[in-house]
Amino acid sequence: MAKAKSDGDDPITIKKYANRRLYNTGTSSYITLDDLAEMVRDDVEFQVVDAKSGEDITHSILTQIIMDEEANGEQMLPVSFLRDLIAMYGNSMQAMMPRYLEASMENFRKNREKLHEAFLEGMSNNPLAKIAETNMAMMRAATEAFIPKSTSSRPETKSVKDDGEIAALKKQMAAMQKKLDELDQ
Repeated sequence: MAKAKSDGDDPITIKKYANRRLYNTGTSSYITLDDLAEMVRDDVEFQVVDAKSGEDITHSILTQIIMDEEANGEQMLPVSFLRDLIAMYGNSMQAMMPRYLEASMENFRKNREKLHEAFLEGMSNNPLAKIAETNMAMMRAATEAFIPKSTSSRPETKSVKDDGEIAALKKQMAAMQKKLDELDQ
């Protein structure tokens, strides 16, 4: 599918025909529900209209995408949530639910970003992460010792500290190899 961002603030118009085909007017091509789901993930604004009546059917198409995702992939919406959501239809609270759900999702997005940042910061200060980093450096050194680099390999950007650690690890591995050779004799 050719991706096309909408010009300015106008959403791309997707026309749905009676034969259930979807036509992206931004790319002048037919698309699928999977393509629409990808557009949502890529934050591309679009509006789905019935080709015959011109009625905005974006809501029902997005609901259909959720149903397809739930049926074909890993389920994200727990049964208890779905039951509560269905129970809200016709309830006096129904009118405020869309705003509440939008606010909840916005808070979730903000907290997700903060959680990700905290995770990255925590990993840099975590002793276990430092051990894992040292182990990775040892594995790289071992790989370099046993598999010579080809001249066509991509250039690597290393800090002086990494070079020193790798040199020290190579020295340790050479000493270990020497001890193993002595044990074999």
